[in-house]
Amino acid sequence: MSLGIRDAAPGDEAQWRRLWRDYLDYYGVTLAPGVADRTWARILDADCSLSMRVAVTDRGIVGFAIYLAHESSWSLAQDCYLEDLFVSEAARGRGIGRALIEDLIALARSRGYSRLYWMADQENATARALYDRFAETDNHIRYRMTL
Repeated sequence: MSLGIRDAAPGDEAQWRRLWRDYLDYYGVTLAPGVADRTWARILDADCSLSMRVAVTDRGIVGFAIYLAHESSWSLAQDCYLEDLFVSEAARGRGIGRALIEDLIALARSRGYSRLYWMADQENATARALYDRFAETDNHIRYRMTL
């Protein structure tokens, strides 16, 4: 299996939407109508800070990493936040998640970002085992208020 990682392109939409539904199903989340449409539009908008890298094999797109760069009050350079990382169930265990993170690390370094960070579901032991290979948790707890 050959693996390539690249920026998302307009022709990736159908494959991304299938993975996106699987991702939301994995977490038991239902989003409001139009959110996926708006997310896809922002990913493709060069003027938007939201971007996506896709993992591609001979089976098509098998994973994605959605990230955004933002200003930081703790650094002169921008930070990079990995918001969503997902690999299809059929492609798991083949190093694709690791490859997506390594790709994003290289991208962040090449752009001069000061930090790359992400959050993990406390119960997702598989993802946390992968993340622990790259960084230690900083022991922060997320608080989120829906408005």
